[in-house]
Amino acid sequence: MKEYELLARQNQKRAFEILSELQIIELWESYGCKVNLIGSLAMKLLVKHLDIDLHVYSSGITEEYSFEIAAQIAKNRRVKELKCINGLHTDEHCIAWHIFYEDVDGRIWQIDIIHIESGTRYDGYFEKMAQRINEILDDEKRDRIMRLKYETPENEEIHGVEYYQAVIEDNVTSLEDLREWVKVHRNPNGVYWIPN
Repeated sequence: MKEYELLARQNQKRAFEILSELQIIELWESYGCKVNLIGSLAMKLLVKHLDIDLHVYSSGITEEYSFEIAAQIAKNRRVKELKCINGLHTDEHCIAWHIFYEDVDGRIWQIDIIHIESGTRYDGYFEKMAQRINEILDDEKRDRIMRLKYETPENEEIHGVEYYQAVIEDNVTSLEDLREWVKVHRNPNGVYWIPN
């Protein structure tokens, strides 16, 4: 097994252990919310960037309601920081929670929980993206994405979706080519892409 495959397997296993320990999915569901795992973990493409992405849906979201749930997560001693971005009054209709969790090895994981008003613009969008990428990724392209993620230096920011689009749509094979691809294709307003 290649080094990056082993790392990906270990980190993905740890990510699910963290979700289980914090009982995040069960907690939000106990408040009547629908919870979906999205992002690199959902696509089995989490390699070394330690992040877990969840989209949570409910109707009639208020700041008080969302804060009450997030406060339960903050009680865990391994949660070192909790950030909130209130986008309820934007076209995103959400509250974004960014949780920083220290694992048993002292590594910091970022858990992004986006609490979205059901039926609004982004309801289901990123779930569709993950589903479609999983449907069309063959073993070679999946391996290439994981290798490129592994080769990217820690201090270099390339968005997950940029790896996926560059490899799937434009057959990028090297980190240097990926960097050039990002220069040409990066959208400063965010990347919203679902493969055909």
